[in-house]
Amino acid sequence: MEHPSCVVYLEHDGKVLLVDEKGKGPQVPTPNHLGPVSIRLPSIEEAEALGLKWTQKNQFHILGIEVIKAHPEVDWPEQWAWKDDCISDNAVHPIAREAIYRSIHRLVSKIMIINKEEKVLMGKVERGAFVGHWTLPGGYMDHDEHPSKGCVREALEEMGIVVETSDDAPVISQRIFSREGISFVSFTYIANWLGSDDEIKTKEGEIADYAWFSFDEAINVAVSSFDRAALMIL
Repeated sequence: MEHPSCVVYLEHDGKVLLVDEKGKGPQVPTPNHLGPVSIRLPSIEEAEALGLKWTQKNQFHILGIEVIKAHPEVDWPEQWAWKDDCISDNAVHPIAREAIYRSIHRLVSKIMIINKEEKVLMGKVERGAFVGHWTLPGGYMDHDEHPSKGCVREALEEMGIVVETSDDAPVISQRIFSREGISFVSFTYIANWLGSDDEIKTKEGEIADYAWFSFDEAINVAVSSFDRAALMIL
């Protein structure tokens, strides 16, 4: 099917607006359906023709197609498509499915491990986006994993130590880092640690070294905005 050069991705409470190849909608996908592509995101003109108004939130490109991510000014789009149903229907255009995939938050869990000298543990990263820089222990959460458990797992994997989170509420941050429009949400917990440095065993191939920093020092060396946000609160 032909595809507009610019489309608007309207999402409200887990529902998205889809139209057919003539711009008529709303259209609803059939989960686990195999068939030709027949429904897609609407162009700006098609959405306006349906009487819709919206507030733009983000903008990105997929395979040369401009996608405007926006929140529609509607109470409840009852007849729109559930975004989860769109993924497994081949009739939904790949641009729409990719846009929906990008709209899903990536969840990260991190931990500030504080020793008796009131210094915080950081690792020098060997892989990923922050190679050669210092970060708090942490990483992507596993499926069906609570963030308070994820950061404890990451501390064990990266530093080889067992920690227990404090009763303090985590520092929660959200940010879109890339031009792809992908949103990250970070949960940063606190753990007080009375162990010895002899117990720390960094993960080979992932953490090149570790060091203890004062909070001011940690803020200065941290490259992750999530790390800085959490460190600056304490």
